[in-house]
Amino acid sequence: MNKLKVGVVNLGCDKNRIDSEIIVGKVKEKYEVVNEPENADIIIINTCGFIESSKEESINTILEMSRFKEENCKVLIATGCLTQRYGSELLNLIPELDIILGVNDYDKLIESVEKVLKTNKQIAYTNYSDSNINVGKRIITTGSTTAYVRIAEGCNNTCAYCAIPKIRGRYRSRKMEDIISEVKELAINGYKEIILVAQDTTSYGIDIYKEKSLHILLKELSKINSIKWIRVLYCYAEELTDDIINEFATNDKVCKYVDIPIQHISDNILKSMRRKGRKRNITENILKLRKQIPDVVLRTTLIVGFPGECEEDFNELNEFVKEIKFDKLGVFTYSQEEDTVAAEMDNQIDEGIKEERYHQIMQTQQKISKEVNKNEVGKVYDVLVESKDGEVYIGRNSVMCPDVDGEIFIESKEKLKIGQFVKVKIIKALEYDLIAVLEK
Repeated sequence: MNKLKVGVVNLGCDKNRIDSEIIVGKVKEKYEVVNEPENADIIIINTCGFIESSKEESINTILEMSRFKEENCKVLIATGCLTQRYGSELLNLIPELDIILGVNDYDKLIESVEKVLKTNKQIAYTNYSDSNINVGKRIITTGSTTAYVRIAEGCNNTCAYCAIPKIRGRYRSRKMEDIISEVKELAINGYKEIILVAQDTTSYGIDIYKEKSLHILLKELSKINSIKWIRVLYCYAEELTDDIINEFATNDKVCKYVDIPIQHISDNILKSMRRKGRKRNITENILKLRKQIPDVVLRTTLIVGFPGECEEDFNELNEFVKEIKFDKLGVFTYSQEEDTVAAEMDNQIDEGIKEERYHQIMQTQQKISKEVNKNEVGKVYDVLVESKDGEVYIGRNSVMCPDVDGEIFIESKEKLKIGQFVKVKIIKALEYDLIAVLEK
């Protein structure tokens, strides 16, 4: 008897991607996994429910996948943040769905499928427990060189605009030995780069070790010989301790790439957002990073149009971007999310003004990015080769994060291997990407 075929569609952040990889690992024990949902008997959509645009994308994807029920699809499943947030409401909204699973219910996946196949009745599991962190055998979906590793789940911060703590629960770190064991296995399987993720990586260990322990974890992971790059995402700028900054500065395996989503810089807005940091300590830590790591690359994300953001607040943010010159920067317009403090605030900003401010910040950053990229010409880097397109190899250096930053296109007559590190010289800068040749 042929195995049923399963297709998994992942939406949202890197943490969602890890959940999807765990889901694929679970279903592969019983079913055949296929890349094309249209060929699947069972389709699983791992949704995002963070902001309005993410929710729209998730719902549209479910509706798009539901069309395949007229063909091969026997069971349509939605899981992830959207389902955890709205639960069985989605079954009423989208009756084509057969199964709803919350973010901690993947252990019920196969039994739920079997029940639906037998009874043809809808099933919803969206109970939540702060005690769980999704773990299990994963099928890595990020190629053969790079893998994401979750070091914690949930969040204790109470940012006024964010529903994540209500979806993912309180902050809980994974045991250091479990993370080390996972990374050792990835290293055995040939992975060269690991990317550490959590809602807030700088708080790692605060719950189970009673102190921030990211620097200790980095030190331990760097002892795993075949891992060449350790990248850390989602650091809170104000939570960067001297120990963490020193580890970034002195540990050769830790990428000199610091992702610090500051969201805003006006103290008025930071206070309204219920962010812990203020302009002074955020700026102090940025200057510490640049002093101790002269070649550090800084990435941030910002929110414009938060309730009550006046011209003065926005101008302060725009001037800060000009002054600091972040190497990489992303901007979101504020999304009014139900069940958050900010949704009930007065002085909501007009959508047109949000868009104007978004474009103004992006114009400011575009000039900075062009200058940053232009300064790359002539520099020599170690590059991880990840793919080939025709005669051109494509890779990244240690200060380029996959999927969010640019790439390096390597012109080479010499045959290179995927997963190989090569030394290249940058010969041309494009808007986001770089062109290089092998360094002789």
